[in-house]
Amino acid sequence: MLSPRLMRGPRPLSLLRRGLVVAASAGTGFLLLSAVGHALGHPQDPSAGLVRLAWCVVPLAAAVHLTVAVSRGETGHRPHPGLIAAGLGRSWLPVLAAVSTAVSSSLGSLIALGVFLWLRGRLVEAVPLPVAGIATLLVVLPLAGTTGSLVALRRRRRPPTVAGLPWGVALTAAGLAVEVYASHWTRPAAGTAVPLPGGLGSIAPAVLLGWLLTAAGLVLAGPGLVHFGGRLLAAFRPGAVRLLAGRTLQTQAARVGRPLGVLCAVASAALAATVLHGVRPFGPLTGLGAALVLACTTATACTAVTGSPAAAEVLGDLAAPARVSRLAALLRLLVVLAVLAPVTWSVAQLAALPLTR
Repeated sequence: MLSPRLMRGPRPLSLLRRGLVVAASAGTGFLLLSAVGHALGHPQDPSAGLVRLAWCVVPLAAAVHLTVAVSRGETGHRPHPGLIAAGLGRSWLPVLAAVSTAVSSSLGSLIALGVFLWLRGRLVEAVPLPVAGIATLLVVLPLAGTTGSLVALRRRRRPPTVAGLPWGVALTAAGLAVEVYASHWTRPAAGTAVPLPGGLGSIAPAVLLGWLLTAAGLVLAGPGLVHFGGRLLAAFRPGAVRLLAGRTLQTQAARVGRPLGVLCAVASAALAATVLHGVRPFGPLTGLGAALVLACTTATACTAVTGSPAAAEVLGDLAAPARVSRLAALLRLLVVLAVLAPVTWSVAQLAALPLTR
């Protein structure tokens, strides 16, 4: 009980982040259990259950990404006085953050199990469940989140931010080129199409590869785009607020750029799907999975942006007015939106254009 009490601290924002981890774990666990339940209820069509379980990897990765970002946000603060009193300094913060992540994720998995069993008892007849398989699925997210948190917090290497921008642009262009080539000049072999969830049909493997390359390019280019926005903000004889906002963006580009790049990739995929299929109702589980991915990536980006209070602490030490910090934060938000929103929209339109002809 020492870890949750010390990591909780007096910050309501910390409790909100942990609540997001619980919710993400519960939703992902419910999707995994629903895939198993569908496979058990339709033994004559095992491939459908495997497809559902395979597409659960996407919300699972988004939830793990969120748990790692929450752990980073917890260790970014100054050591709590309770830690120092207990003889635990900053070196113990990664361990305590990983333990708290495991507790939050396990709680979410237990909630998912309870909801799944309740709905299963009300909607269908009781069918024996594979206890070992259910337990294995429920520990996947806590184990992956805890391991990812430990690895990410122990290795704090930050690559240079402008260096990844050319590679990100090249990967994005390569992904779009692969998609155009696959959709216009090649035909997938019979039986090789990848089925999509929610009754959206299927997609050629080469087109899926092009989307993955495009998403990887956006993630890789994210820090460079944020750094570029910071340079623009601090250019042309800036005032104190604009200079502070620009320098902060440049300093935090390596930390916040990747989550923002992931958010851009998810948003561009959602926009491209809207262009291709229009606004149409999906199944409840497909809608839950899409909502989980969007919510987790948005929460991860917000956690990364607000997770390090370094600029606010410096301003507080200098006795600067709180209005300066708020104006700088607003400027950073506007610049990030101005830089990333057009990129996201353009990539979505280019990704959907070859498939609409």
